[in-house]
Amino acid sequence: MKITLEDIFNLSTAVIYNPDLYKSVASVSIDTRTIKKNSLFVAIKGKNFDGHKYIKEAVKKGAAAVVVSNRKLNMIPNINVTIITVANTKKAYGELASIWRKKINAKVISITGSNGKTTTKEIITQLLKTKYKVHSTLSNNNNEIGVPLTILTAPKNTNVIVLEHGSNHFGEIEYTAKIAQPDFAVITNIGNSHLEFLKNKKGVLKEKIALFNNINNNGKIFINNDDELLRGIKRNYKNKITYGFKSKVDIKGKIKNNKKGKTKIEVKYGKGCFITPLPLPGEANAYNYLTAVAMCLTVGLTQKQIITGTKKIKQVPKRLQQNEFDDFTIIDDTYNSNPESVKNAIKLINATDRRKRKIVILGDMFELGKNAEKQHKEIAKNINGTNINVVLTIGRNSKFINNKLNKNIFAKHFATRKALKNYLEKIELTDSLILVKGSRGMEMEEFVEALKKRVA
Repeated sequence: MKITLEDIFNLSTAVIYNPDLYKSVASVSIDTRTIKKNSLFVAIKGKNFDGHKYIKEAVKKGAAAVVVSNRKLNMIPNINVTIITVANTKKAYGELASIWRKKINAKVISITGSNGKTTTKEIITQLLKTKYKVHSTLSNNNNEIGVPLTILTAPKNTNVIVLEHGSNHFGEIEYTAKIAQPDFAVITNIGNSHLEFLKNKKGVLKEKIALFNNINNNGKIFINNDDELLRGIKRNYKNKITYGFKSKVDIKGKIKNNKKGKTKIEVKYGKGCFITPLPLPGEANAYNYLTAVAMCLTVGLTQKQIITGTKKIKQVPKRLQQNEFDDFTIIDDTYNSNPESVKNAIKLINATDRRKRKIVILGDMFELGKNAEKQHKEIAKNINGTNINVVLTIGRNSKFINNKLNKNIFAKHFATRKALKNYLEKIELTDSLILVKGSRGMEMEEFVEALKKRVA
């Protein structure tokens, strides 16, 4: 598999200098730190970097050709390789990924949704490894750069590529989905995420549904039938698999939580049925797991392979990640936050009885636009009536949570990060279950580390 000169001619807006020097390349790179010999280097300009500054280094390390912005041609150093100029190098990178996707003999699974994308991706990847060579999105490289990067770094012997698609503006899913052309696609759920740009849940659905509308010919989509908005659009698609816990579906799950927060799940499909412990806590993760099982059964895994793979599932860092200590347990859910994920986390700790005292530390949920105050107040309603004892908040909008809590809950709002950290150094933690959660920009992991220092 190589990117040929004919492929280069097919890049929109491409002008090729020194075409006679071009030899088909075996890889495409945007990072000189990992570049390989006989590769094509694409110079992309980001917020904090400009790949055009590293062209000479890329050639020195083995780049056989470079893709550059036509506006920066006069800045290119004297190099003896093929130079391809384009109007937009980021778009050219996506086009190269689309070319590579057509060349590689692998099935593509694409995942999007308001919550659970990364965890579902990790579960699917782990399960599929019992049978296939799998290449999947690293970390959360799920944007207009991350999706092409994942495709272009897939080894030649890959059987399945598992892609995560993220978005916070209209049109982003459509862009990455057209590159991926998935054989199997799932939207985990539709929630109140990125409302500052997507306006409301219907806007979120409109953005996410682009994944379903760009599947390969004969591709299958997976419908979470328990999600009202997704259930409402299933009639628009013929080649579909439905799954859920609540109604008649193709693949049905049943959850049973015990008092220690451990989960068992029963899965029924066709004439098959199995029950397995789930090594991830809470109802939200049960949905993530059922989504993954529905996908993997369809892709070709047996019940035995799924059960074997389940035993190897590990917690995803900063996503309901449980950290056990002698005197207390921390649930680190600091990767990101939106109303549904906060409610799921609250439901989890409320259902867990293995610690006597429940403490919740919450930071702001971002990108909610004009809905921010209302959505934060809704969180207080979800906390009231639970067995949560202490709520500590920080952030401009989290004070709305604090102000709406019942009198029987000890609530304290902090104006500064230093004040909260100082408080966490002194608060009584014996026999406590502590949830820490907030949007990425709140950097709530700092407070997790502050708590861990109590036992250092």
